[in-house]
Amino acid sequence: MAAMAIEAVDRHKLIWGGCKAVVAWVGWGMKVAGGGCWGAHGIRQMRTAWADGPEFVTQCPIRPGGSYTYRFTIQGQEGTLWWHAHSSWLRATVYGALIIHPKQGSSYPFPKPKRETPLLLGEWWDANPIDVVRQATRTGASPNVSDAYTINGQPGDFYNCSSQDTVIVPVDSGETNLLRVINAGLNQELFFTVANHRLTVVGADASYLKPFTTSVIMLGPGQTTDVLITGDQQPARYYIAACAYASAQGAPFDNTTTTAILEYKTAPCPANGTTSAKPVNASLPAFNDTNAATAFATSLRSPQKVPVPTRIDESLFFTVGLGLNNCPSGASPSTCQGPNGTRFTASMNNVSFVLPSNFSLLQSHQQGIPGVFTTDFPAAPPVKFDYTGNVSRSLWQPVPGTKAYKLKYGATVQLVIQGTSIFTAENHPIHLHGYDFYIIALGFGNFNPSRDTSKFNLVDPPMRNTASVPVGGWAVIRFVADNPGVWLLHCHLDVHITWGLAMVFLVENGVGELEALEPPPADMPVC
Repeated sequence: MAAMAIEAVDRHKLIWGGCKAVVAWVGWGMKVAGGGCWGAHGIRQMRTAWADGPEFVTQCPIRPGGSYTYRFTIQGQEGTLWWHAHSSWLRATVYGALIIHPKQGSSYPFPKPKRETPLLLGEWWDANPIDVVRQATRTGASPNVSDAYTINGQPGDFYNCSSQDTVIVPVDSGETNLLRVINAGLNQELFFTVANHRLTVVGADASYLKPFTTSVIMLGPGQTTDVLITGDQQPARYYIAACAYASAQGAPFDNTTTTAILEYKTAPCPANGTTSAKPVNASLPAFNDTNAATAFATSLRSPQKVPVPTRIDESLFFTVGLGLNNCPSGASPSTCQGPNGTRFTASMNNVSFVLPSNFSLLQSHQQGIPGVFTTDFPAAPPVKFDYTGNVSRSLWQPVPGTKAYKLKYGATVQLVIQGTSIFTAENHPIHLHGYDFYIIALGFGNFNPSRDTSKFNLVDPPMRNTASVPVGGWAVIRFVADNPGVWLLHCHLDVHITWGLAMVFLVENGVGELEALEPPPADMPVC
């Protein structure tokens, strides 16, 4: 994997890892040539929403043969993030690691590791992923699941397509290494482990955590986790492995395992003329082990007391989940191949998000272009119901719309994200662009303020940019709206955002230049 280092404006060391020749550094920005949109996932983009990336939200797509330079400053973030394409399903193969080292003169809050290794978990289709999603969109059916998972682009040893290119991660006896694990998969949450080794979790989503030790971690698409691993086992070869955490009952998924190999430098030579010693097998949770996923998520803490907002200006409640649309009378059966002749859909607060096509939302907001979106996204679901119970079919069909929720600059926000069991319950990795937030509570069933506020951690909750909302449950996050612009909130299972599981926050400018969105750059793509 290629990587380039620069000194960012605030003198963080930034490593940009990737495999595509179309990516090159230009000054303090990234120049992208080709087509589509690109995003530096998790970068806060303070006042630089034009560099955020999602197509028709903060920019129009780059035209084939054109180019656009993403310019931004790293502020207050250290750790592992990543970059990816942000058009349709292009990120299935277009992504890489983005690593922010401590400022010069600073150090990690843990002993410096001997080595650092990015491990990008991906999904692979034996087909063009764009064809896969286009076929599903035409038919209204669920897309075909992937044919393999990968680690740094390689599937490992357990597939028909496996080769001799399984990724090798070296380790010396007694040394401690830092693994930077990134779930770049399109639609699948993943368990990750290393055979016979303990993982000390020290960071997630470019924020440090109070260290704790576990044998397995779980990452939703978009999430990153930094773990320390020590070479404290007999010198040998050990499998590094990842497999699906699939929480939606009855939904198809890729039930395979991808592997890399942790190889001790002093491992004994293979016997009997074999080319390599067989690695030690890894043990992973069952695909539906929600207890394992929950145990990991609820173990995350910030290293010390953090400034969680306590005075709340905006108390929001968003339902998130799947749904089905009845097909209109006379519709072709070929376009209605969901269950019982329906089409799959998804929504937040019963609004299924529709992207504009003539202007980006940020452009229309900044230039005052009418008719592109409205600011009437509901602060709560229009109908209260038993969100995780047996939901009436009358609530299965959301309303399409391009709606934003407006926030004043500096507003303190509490957002309850409530999963629903409409069609099926599922664990949703919900990502907010432009912001980190504190996850102050997770739970199952319907959120009950009178009962569940006692569970809030207002002392040392973890800071993340993507929250895994438990299957049939809820998450509560808090943040301060101190970054003006139009910011996408969406499920990072790409099939769900394709179906409309998204909305946008419109954060107004504050007072003065330093609290205002910067002007658009001269090379902004046009629609």
